[in-house]
Amino acid sequence: MSLQLAHRDLGGEGKPPLILLHGLLGSSRNWQTVGADLAAQHHVCALDQRNHGRSPHDREMNYPVMVDDVLRWLDERKWNEVALLGHSMGGKVAMALACRFPQRVSRLVVVDIVPKTYLSEAHRAEFAAMNELDLRSLKSRGEAELKFEGRVADWAMRKFLATNLERREAGENAAVKENAAAGGGEATGWRWAINLPALTQSLPVLEANPLSENDRFEKPTLLIKGGKSRYIEAADFEPFRRHFPNSRQLILEKSGHNPHMETRAEFAAAVLSFLA
Repeated sequence: MSLQLAHRDLGGEGKPPLILLHGLLGSSRNWQTVGADLAAQHHVCALDQRNHGRSPHDREMNYPVMVDDVLRWLDERKWNEVALLGHSMGGKVAMALACRFPQRVSRLVVVDIVPKTYLSEAHRAEFAAMNELDLRSLKSRGEAELKFEGRVADWAMRKFLATNLERREAGENAAVKENAAAGGGEATGWRWAINLPALTQSLPVLEANPLSENDRFEKPTLLIKGGKSRYIEAADFEPFRRHFPNSRQLILEKSGHNPHMETRAEFAAAVLSFLA
């Protein structure tokens, strides 16, 4: 069943709509800065996908239901056709939606991901680090980052994982303190904003290829690759073109997996030029 997604309106009301979809463990706030750049020509809205950000949690986590969530969000606004941009996991959602509901997408931008299965030991280490974190005694995000060091070598990734920790609200804090006083452990003010159990269980599904062999999207498509990223290899471009025959590729040489943050100005210029 589809969920009612939260979103951030990043500006440009009255202009052609552009919908942004974040990656695994991300949220709509990842787009705030570059979203303002894109709002020069578009009404930009960044969605929180299910089990992320401020959107509802649910045990079901796969690409068909995530596509349905986005379609519900569009239907609620009576937006019949939009430009769609997705990064990483969000790129997989965007590709699946465009192929199966092409009438809803005018142009597609896919950021540093292709339709194939990714078996990532790094992902497993990151999820292990998060699941091992004892929230009952956690004092700060900085402490969490230190505890992640044994599993996650990259400091930027440790900081990114910790962004999914949030302070509990006042009523929840009272309940936690009462539980601690009753022998339930030390009081803490932290919780996961993401649905960590559902995402952990669904990781193999999220790593899988979201497209079937016959999926096609014939409208203009831009594939953006980070030059320093290993998510897309040279051999991936031809299979991508089979699904998206009206596509072109752009490599942002100075960027890793997050070109919308690492090479923001170049990324925004490329997207605006493509969508113009």
